[in-house]
Amino acid sequence: MKGSYAVQWAIVGLAFFAGARFCVAQETNPTPASAQQSDKPANTAAAAPLRLTLQDALDRARKNSVQFQAALTNAGLARQDRRQAFDALLPSVTYNNSAIYTQSAGPVATAATGVPVVFIANNAVHEYISQGDVHEAIDVAAVANFRRVSAAAAVAKWQAEIASRGLVVTVTQGYYGLAAAQQKVETAKRNAYEGDRFYKITQDLEQGGEVAHADVIKAELQMRERQRALQEAQLGFLNARLDFGVLIFPNFEDNFEVADDLHAAVPLPTLAEVQERAARDNPDLRAALAAVQESNQGVFGARAAYLPSLTLDYFYGIDATTFATHTVFNGQKFSNLGSSAVATLDIPVWNWGATQSRVKQAELRRDQAKRQLSFAHRRLLAEIRSLYAEAETALNEQEGLSRSAQLAEESLKLVTLRYRNGESTVLEVVDAQNTFAQVNGAYQDGAVRYRVALANLQTLTGVLTTP
Repeated sequence: MKGSYAVQWAIVGLAFFAGARFCVAQETNPTPASAQQSDKPANTAAAAPLRLTLQDALDRARKNSVQFQAALTNAGLARQDRRQAFDALLPSVTYNNSAIYTQSAGPVATAATGVPVVFIANNAVHEYISQGDVHEAIDVAAVANFRRVSAAAAVAKWQAEIASRGLVVTVTQGYYGLAAAQQKVETAKRNAYEGDRFYKITQDLEQGGEVAHADVIKAELQMRERQRALQEAQLGFLNARLDFGVLIFPNFEDNFEVADDLHAAVPLPTLAEVQERAARDNPDLRAALAAVQESNQGVFGARAAYLPSLTLDYFYGIDATTFATHTVFNGQKFSNLGSSAVATLDIPVWNWGATQSRVKQAELRRDQAKRQLSFAHRRLLAEIRSLYAEAETALNEQEGLSRSAQLAEESLKLVTLRYRNGESTVLEVVDAQNTFAQVNGAYQDGAVRYRVALANLQTLTGVLTTP
């Protein structure tokens, strides 16, 4: 009895000590419960994932894609080349300043000939030049170069458009691939749940003597297979998420989610509309056509080297023995300011066939550009039919895949119920589970296929069909 009383008094003492510690803690840190609860929503809001639509992803990808930005940079450089080539056709103004010291010819030579310097090209021992020069070159080759650079700028512009449309395909594939991976994870979770539930059903039936132990073994194998499939689906979803995050974010970011519109109804444009838009807005064809124009101007510019070129210069300023606007000579003041004009006509005569070689090179480039244009036109006609048939096939399969997914789900329920009633075998249940997993995976992949097919069509038409 004494021992029990001692234990009771010990428990009371511990309770008293714990209560005292609690009171001290409350006085030391009197945080109200409402404040603690108010912190939880803030943390939840801060951790809320960013929800992205396809258009949001495209806008982000255009800003962060290195390849697309490189194409835009090339187009910007080509525009600046065009501006520089145009500026070269206009008159230029420079202001020249120089001071020339020339060796004197000596007093005897000066007295005899009146020439005060050794070099006859110079006017005096000290000569100062400070004058403006308006320069203009009239050259057919410069005009041809401007036209060639303009065509090259057009090529770079359409190549940037090609990169933009290709980026749309990449983003669309990643976006809906991520959405499909998420759906596959949910399906795999359900399959894992069904496998675990079926395993427990077989165990219960075995204990009741209704099925053999072989059914339990088969159900356990199926359960473990579904668990492995779930892990693989989760890994695929993680990789798709990371790859897509690298594509659209400037920094590493994985706290985001995509809008669930994978199975939204998206109309397919008619073949006539696709053909009309492709003929008008196809960037590959436009780039090939601009390349032909560039090569034609290259031939014209190379042949322009056979023609004369005229250069005009107008000078105004100082060219005197003193660096001043006026000079005093024999007590009289004279102005040093004056003007002069120079016209130079250069006539090509002989350069050992270099011009002819450059013309031949330009003609070879022109012929190759024409072949590429013809190939681009043939490829466009083939791609219109191929990509449209791909989109049409994927669209036609959507309804069948959706119906198959519904039937597979219903079949799994019925076969499982029949097994519990002893009307089906374990192999039928396993087959129904496998069919349900395969059909659902095909259903998600079919939706992604149709979205990517539409994105491929927009590479021809420039229009992305969205819900």
